Amino acid sequence: MSRIDLIMSPIKQEMTEFDKYFKSSLKSKVPLVDIITNYILRRKGKQMRPMFVFLTAKMLGEINRSSYIAASLIELLHTATLVHDDVVDESYERRGFFSINALWKSKIAVLLGDYLLSKGLLIALENKEFEILEIVSVAVREISEGELLQLQKSFKLNIREEEYFEIIRKKTATLIAACTATGAKSVIENDEVISDMKKFGEYAGIAFQIRDDLFDYEKNGLVGKPRGNDLKEKKLTLPIIYSLNKAPASERKHILGLIKKHSTKTSSLEEIISFVEKSGGIEYSAKKMHEYKNKALESISRFQDNESKKALIELVNYSVDRKK
Repeated sequence: MSRIDLIMSPIKQEMTEFDKYFKSSLKSKVPLVDIITNYILRRKGKQMRPMFVFLTAKMLGEINRSSYIAASLIELLHTATLVHDDVVDESYERRGFFSINALWKSKIAVLLGDYLLSKGLLIALENKEFEILEIVSVAVREISEGELLQLQKSFKLNIREEEYFEIIRKKTATLIAACTATGAKSVIENDEVISDMKKFGEYAGIAFQIRDDLFDYEKNGLVGKPRGNDLKEKKLTLPIIYSLNKAPASERKHILGLIKKHSTKTSSLEEIISFVEKSGGIEYSAKKMHEYKNKALESISRFQDNESKKALIELVNYSVDRKK
């Protein structure tokens, strides 16, 4: 049994039911939509976000219809953002497969992303899950702000460490925070607990994104994300930000020049990556990742131990240990 299967074991039945529920939520009367969504379903990832929803809900209470609605709304939103991200980044691969814009072009990909967003909104509204919708809507706004802030900073290549953490909090952590907040909201009405679980998700999400950013510097990195891909797109992440801050002015200027003008050249990429490795950027980023992982685990330590809590802890550990 894989590590993910072990993590999923307390909610195995719920995840099986969720697959059916999510598939039905994608249905359309337009044949092209069904063709594309079936392609997405056949290549779905580990579904970590629905796992965060269900494990949180089961740790605190009994999974119910509201939990399924929350998980579906978030997975629809997440899928929509991935489709739109591939268009923005002009990326033609996702998890080792062709992206939607690679197969059906950007116009269709943008419209498909809009369709997925609208389906999520309708599921929440039709079931009168207004508070869950509010939590997720705030996440949508923050994801957009985070992406725009990152694009703005990539133009000038002047991002500071505190700005990096604000970007990843918004673009990644806020959605995992929405998972744990809505998972809690679906089973309890305690605002303090919901707030604590939201903070847990935020810390876990920051650690998760730092791990993603570290893949950019590894030879056997994330599937569908070639080594140095963030650097090619002039996205400055924690390893390079730390290294540039430590470097003498002349070296900093040289490295920024390589990123600005030659970041698609293999020789330049290797020089930049070597600079980051020698400057301690990898080690520093790994240290920060583990700090946020520990913050996440500390934030749920007060809750009663059960199988779902153990699985939630293991899911956070997995998110920083994963190799792809």
